[in-house]
Amino acid sequence: MPRGYKGSGAGRRAVHAAFERKDNLIRRSLRFSLSGLAVSALLLANAGSSSAHVLGGTHVMKVNALHGAHKHSGGGANLFSHGGAIDQSAKVYLIWWGPQWSSGFTTGGYTSGQAQTYVQDFFSGVGGSSWANSTTQYCQGVASGTVTCGTSGVHPSNPKGQLAGTWNDTSVLPSSITQSAIAAEAAKAVGVFGFSANANYMVFTPTGHSQSGFRTSWCAYHGSTGSSGGTISFSYMPYQPDAAGNCGMNFVNAGNDAFGNGYFDGFSIVGGHEYGETITDPFPNSGWLDGSGAENGDKCAWISAGQGAASNISLGGNSFAVQSLWSNAFNGGAGGCVLSY
Repeated sequence: MPRGYKGSGAGRRAVHAAFERKDNLIRRSLRFSLSGLAVSALLLANAGSSSAHVLGGTHVMKVNALHGAHKHSGGGANLFSHGGAIDQSAKVYLIWWGPQWSSGFTTGGYTSGQAQTYVQDFFSGVGGSSWANSTTQYCQGVASGTVTCGTSGVHPSNPKGQLAGTWNDTSVLPSSITQSAIAAEAAKAVGVFGFSANANYMVFTPTGHSQSGFRTSWCAYHGSTGSSGGTISFSYMPYQPDAAGNCGMNFVNAGNDAFGNGYFDGFSIVGGHEYGETITDPFPNSGWLDGSGAENGDKCAWISAGQGAASNISLGGNSFAVQSLWSNAFNGGAGGCVLSY
């Protein structure tokens, strides 16, 4: 009741009741507002935990059918440093995302377990190979525009044993897979494996589950995302056999064998493409690219004959189909696509 009110007893009671009603209304409004703020804060927190910001975009490998219209491998178009980092001591983490990898599935007469073995054996043996050695000519810590590092800067070391870990994440895949979801899965893997500035966190999704554009426009991509520990380099690898010849099935091996050569050619061709590009340009597009924006894998993709044609290489007692990678040093510095260095 207002101070100094001197009305009759009945009047005082009426005013008092009116003020009680107003006070109760204010309290209810305040409780509702605070509750709304709490819900909003919770929604924001949940949104932040299920998404990740992709830094600087991504770099895709185009499907075979489109590559001819966007061919990068012109002579004399060497790569040059854009002032960014390389992976000095590369390592690879494989993330098998989705319960399907654990429960198992079959495509083309091959099991998901055989697909995993093929991929894991490839990355177990690729480190230290002459195929991957062409990446060692590039460097960081030199002026932007540098074409030949020589002994300057810090170079990739191409160590053996680069497969650092595998993880079957059985969490359910989103109904719509996005770049943000893949980046968030890579960040989630950092919580499992730990953070490494030299690592490529490669996310694989099972058959029938892929981001829009796979098979028709592109086969895979790599990018980077921020975290509290530092910038994470990641790659996305959908189930390559779903794209058939568009993403490398039987590109090198016309027939299929028990290990998966032929049917799984795309896994090592496309996976090797992303691997080589991540070493030389882990945070696109800040590392080594040519004047058109092509990386060392782009410039040599889907070559079927002649210099730099895709071929089998031997790693750890098995054969794997791979594409060549661009070498600035080849042909007296004119550059070209090479399978060994």
